[in-house]
Amino acid sequence: MLLGTTLVLLLLGSAGQASAHAALRDADPADGSVLTTAPRSITLTFTESVGLIDDTFRVFDPRNGRVETGEAQHADGRSDTARVPLPARLGTGTFTVAWRVVSADSHPIAGAFTFSIGAPSPTPAAVSSGPVEDPATAGLHKLGRWLAYGAAALLIGTAAFVALCRPPDVRPLRGLLVAGWWTFTASTVLLLLLRAPYETGAGPAQALDPSGLTRTLSGRPGIALAARLLLLAGAAVLLLRRRGRERPTRATLATGLVLAVGLGLTWAAAEHASAGIQVPAAMTSSVLHLLAMAVWLGGLTALLTLLRHGTLPAAVAVRFSRLAATSVTVLVVTGVYQAWRGLGTLDALTDTTYGRTLLAKLGAVGLLLLAGAWSRQWTGRLVGTEAARARAEEAQTPDVEGSGTQGGTKAMAKVKVKVKETVAAKTEAKVAAAVGAPAAKEGVSGRTPAQASVPPDGPPSGDGTPLAPARTPAEDAHRRALRRSVLAEVAVSVVVLGLTTVLTGTLPGRAEAEAAASEQSIGLPVASVTTVPFDMSGPDAPGARGSVQITLDPGRVGENSVQAVVYGPDGGFATVPELRMSFSLPGQDIGPLDAKLTDRGGYWAADAVNLPLPGTWEMSVTVRASEIDQVTETTPVRITG
Repeated sequence: MLLGTTLVLLLLGSAGQASAHAALRDADPADGSVLTTAPRSITLTFTESVGLIDDTFRVFDPRNGRVETGEAQHADGRSDTARVPLPARLGTGTFTVAWRVVSADSHPIAGAFTFSIGAPSPTPAAVSSGPVEDPATAGLHKLGRWLAYGAAALLIGTAAFVALCRPPDVRPLRGLLVAGWWTFTASTVLLLLLRAPYETGAGPAQALDPSGLTRTLSGRPGIALAARLLLLAGAAVLLLRRRGRERPTRATLATGLVLAVGLGLTWAAAEHASAGIQVPAAMTSSVLHLLAMAVWLGGLTALLTLLRHGTLPAAVAVRFSRLAATSVTVLVVTGVYQAWRGLGTLDALTDTTYGRTLLAKLGAVGLLLLAGAWSRQWTGRLVGTEAARARAEEAQTPDVEGSGTQGGTKAMAKVKVKVKETVAAKTEAKVAAAVGAPAAKEGVSGRTPAQASVPPDGPPSGDGTPLAPARTPAEDAHRRALRRSVLAEVAVSVVVLGLTTVLTGTLPGRAEAEAAASEQSIGLPVASVTTVPFDMSGPDAPGARGSVQITLDPGRVGENSVQAVVYGPDGGFATVPELRMSFSLPGQDIGPLDAKLTDRGGYWAADAVNLPLPGTWEMSVTVRASEIDQVTETTPVRITG
């Protein structure tokens, strides 16, 4: 009951109009603003609900010192905001704000901006917002996600194969179920421990911090992972209760279906589907997409396992072929919807990382479908050869003869064998007709008359278990070919799972466009920053070398502001008597356009440099160190439309 309530809350709590991956919509104070008095707090507004962490805000004064702030909270109870109170006396100058939150789809985002009190500082503190993610933590997190996807396919797909394809011998598949469960559980525990350092951008060592785990379990991603562990515990109970039973009951099937849907919801409630347009439909589509993927790819692994053990009847392969076709249909329908929802426009298919990754996944799925068509052909041929063998065995069965009690008993045994083989032949013939298998030729048999008297399930082994019936060389050849084609499908499916893992961690094209629009609308830094080194060392100026850091804002067609800071050879600030800058676009025969820089007391700047066309411009920077020593450096700079 508690688990069901948790899943419902995860589902309903995700329904909101937002864009997957949050973007900063508004900042108060605004970026670059100059205030006459100190603000009492800093408030950020995002395009979707966000989660706060211990270090959501870091505020630095003009001397790069950390400002003591209050605890970050949601403003006025709105989940799409973040607010932090400031001390009463801040002083004057330029302050830098670095922020970090977790978007509704569980991915951390970060940024930074500045505001000034009284007047801007000549040289504001250079503070980074920090890495969005630690490389080691991010790598382990992606590995855990990939293992979770693969384990879900192995566990859910194998269970569905047993329930829907009804193989006569399920013993070879028990190892797959156990391996899938353990891998699924271990990867979920790994993701739960890594959640806190993943959100804060810390290293993997922070995964064992108890306070971080407590914070994780209070957020939606942590709750979803905890719910997944509870569902896996229920799956373990179900598997243990079924040990030794060949056929699942209706109650077992219903319970397994509920557990599978619940496991799918733990992904949908904390991924891209939980944020954006049409959230209920998106989460439903996400669950169906995940389950169809698991049934298809996990079923392939089960099919390959039975082929390797030589215990796969053709009828089971036919049932899986139909099941795979249904899964592919569901994948296509839900995949098209999710692609439209994530991309927004066709241009995003090639212009965004999300779109290009999606194209790569579509290519891999196309290869998977080709391999599946190949397997379907071999399945049909295998059905045809099995049907031919059954008819040949029926034709070779001797007539019923004999008298007396002993002879009558033998005759009756032969009649039973003949009836069983006739029924088997008719069944296989119907299956062959269903998949369009070629009709077998009469009189073809790979068995001797002595073998014809053996029951179709084979003679009993020492423990009473029927052995596989003797097969013809054609059957063996078709089984080997089917095993190779299924192995190819499994290999490609590993690539598909890897691309799926990358895709779920990539900013969707629609969200990327919305984030860019939000950043430009509120004036977030979208400037072009270029560092130009120079060296004019000589007898008269032995130390005249360094670099010029140039910020071109916004780096687009039209008017741009220019700020240039000169650094000495030791990396510290340096002063020069003159700094000139010009822009040229040789391809259009434009320029040079003089930027007309002026000394602003510690840095050089120009408020309005008009660059009329997009393209790669040549920026020439002239640094004069003395009356006779100067150097001019030219570097390309990209101006967007």
